[in-house]
Amino acid sequence: MIAEAQRWLIGGRVQGVGYRPFVYHLAHSLNLSGWVRNNSGTVEVHAQGSALRLKVFGKALLECPPPTAVARLIEVRDADLESGAGFLILPSTRGAQESISVPLDLSPCDECLTELKEPSARRHGYPFINCTQCGPRYTIIGKLPYDRCNTTLAGFDLCLECGSEYADPFDRRFHAQPLACAACGPALYWRDAAGEQAGNLAALAAAGAALRAGKILAMRGIGGYHLLCDAANEATVCLLRARKGRVAKPFAVMVPSRGSDSLETIRAMAYLTDAEAAAVTHASRPIVLLRKRNNGCVAPSVAPGLGEVGVMLPYSPLHHLLLEETGFALLATSGNVTGEPILTSPEEAESRLSHVADGFLQHNRPIARPAEDGVARLVAGCMRPLRLGRGSAPLEIALTKPMDIPTLAVGAHQKLTIALAWKERAIVSPHIGDLATPRGRAVFAQVAHDLQMLYGVTAERIVHDAHPNFASTRWARESGLPTEAVWHHHAHASALAGEYPTESPRLCFAWDGLGLGPDGSLWGGEALLGLPGHWQRVASFRPFRLLGGERVTRAPWRSAVALCWESGVTWPEGERRAGEPLRRAFDQGVNSPWTTSVGRLFDAAAALTGVSLVTSYEAEGPMRLESLCETPGDPVDLPLERDSTGIWRTDWGPLLGRLLDDSMSQAARAGEFHASLAQALCAQAIVVRRETGVNQVGFTGGAFQNRVLTERVQRLLHAACFEVFIPRTLPMNDAAISFGQIIEVAAHLAQ
Repeated sequence: MIAEAQRWLIGGRVQGVGYRPFVYHLAHSLNLSGWVRNNSGTVEVHAQGSALRLKVFGKALLECPPPTAVARLIEVRDADLESGAGFLILPSTRGAQESISVPLDLSPCDECLTELKEPSARRHGYPFINCTQCGPRYTIIGKLPYDRCNTTLAGFDLCLECGSEYADPFDRRFHAQPLACAACGPALYWRDAAGEQAGNLAALAAAGAALRAGKILAMRGIGGYHLLCDAANEATVCLLRARKGRVAKPFAVMVPSRGSDSLETIRAMAYLTDAEAAAVTHASRPIVLLRKRNNGCVAPSVAPGLGEVGVMLPYSPLHHLLLEETGFALLATSGNVTGEPILTSPEEAESRLSHVADGFLQHNRPIARPAEDGVARLVAGCMRPLRLGRGSAPLEIALTKPMDIPTLAVGAHQKLTIALAWKERAIVSPHIGDLATPRGRAVFAQVAHDLQMLYGVTAERIVHDAHPNFASTRWARESGLPTEAVWHHHAHASALAGEYPTESPRLCFAWDGLGLGPDGSLWGGEALLGLPGHWQRVASFRPFRLLGGERVTRAPWRSAVALCWESGVTWPEGERRAGEPLRRAFDQGVNSPWTTSVGRLFDAAAALTGVSLVTSYEAEGPMRLESLCETPGDPVDLPLERDSTGIWRTDWGPLLGRLLDDSMSQAARAGEFHASLAQALCAQAIVVRRETGVNQVGFTGGAFQNRVLTERVQRLLHAACFEVFIPRTLPMNDAAISFGQIIEVAAHLAQ
């Protein structure tokens, strides 16, 4: 048999997923000699043997990788034969980092969970059990290549038994970088007013006892802290709301894994489709919004006024152990000060959450960077992300138009992500949040630095929202780098175009809260025609004033009374709340900017129907309004006329009388409102198609997270023979703005 040699360079998600051990075993099974090694963001493989076996080997490298790996061939070439027998894993080398794919945090695999529960196993009950197929990654990596010395586990020396497993090619922990056990790895400790209890078993027992006693605790997890309590204990849930100052915003629930498919407990508290079951059991373990059963499994104050509850399965060994210790579902919300990113360090958590938590379940494994839980919802037949988080980001999306120089896009102001792009690659960060607080801005700056450091790419240009007062805009302009501004809704449309590339013009509906438009008004109900780099506003809504500027976001009655004043409709409740000074300010245009926001139309509808006059969190009114819609009603015909600038405008005026009609139930009025907006969108699409021939329609913007609206619109457009595109990779909300900014700038450069 004549021996040949070949060399492969493999990119994609091939670090932190057991790819090198997989290559090692594959080579041995085919009796090939050679070696494999990490080379910054890639894996380099050299193999020697017969031509037939090399062919089988090369095919399996790409088609049969470990379950959580995504292998991409960068190069394969013939190589010179090398001396030596056997197949080795060589030490990592540090080459160009531009091909790096940062590994994601993974929930425990079945083998580790089995071992966790096996009394005779060495790691029985160990809260940090992991292997090459599971465990923390993104949140423990200090730098790449992904070797133990570059993680937050570097300070934990392996014991003899762990070291033996790490070095054994036939062990599933072969080169598992977060490897540890109770003898050599991280450990738990419990701290409350009574003092401290060290040790995994003692700390878990103390935490479990506190939860069973109706206490609230803060637990340090994978990417930060959770605040936890008994999800069925109404008094404790209300106490948590009072202490945290979170009046009504819904909480998530973490549910024990029970039954053959782990979903027995979830089915008891919520309705579950096959798509939702697949999402909730995915390795990323997101929070999935599910229609809740009203059977007392969850306290009413977990998600007040809503028909859904956010549910997730445990995603770390520690969560599994704590749920087993208590035996019931836990309310699990971000351990943070309201409005700020999640906390990560024990000192900061105990200092800033001491007024909320009765005790702290801590561990001593450092967290390199924060990572919130991801959130997903079934909308229009597909699971769609509402928030990118632990296990789903950093998210890589290929660019069809390459970026000429490394570019950092810093998004908008709320639901913030950032994106880093170079050549044909764009990387979107996990959820950062809002930039209204000093900590929010500090975490934003940290993630911007970390993303560039991890991928070995230094930005030479920054793209930002066109709004001059956003903190992200100020940060970009103070960076010293060249900057470029992108209009908010152009970025929304371009994000959709980046996910579904096309060379043909598309009609994109960008419906959301507020974003500065090129005409100086605040947009939010736009139909944009074209392609990235060339969007034309072709349809919108009748403009109205925002009464009190940004204060309207927490006072839906302000949007409602403004609409009534614009139309000459009398609404006694609005007149009472507004008073004469506000009326004068409105008439004089003082602090009353013009807008076309669909989000504010939803707020107004919530107020006029009496569903929500004042809110404590963003989109509370629209969410409550949607939850009332058992079935959308018959639509109200809304006039559609072209204005003097050539833009088609839908007039919302006829809705006001219907929304104020107390002879109809709130549910009927809510359904009619949703149906009317859906029909208005379809009418706009039809008139634009009649003039331009464009038949592709896309949805983008936070308003389309509304399942009732989006599904109604989709059905109408399909019936009218339109091709419909709805985001699946990125959230529809402002989390997609950073990626859209990248697509928009890439198009400008191409032009």
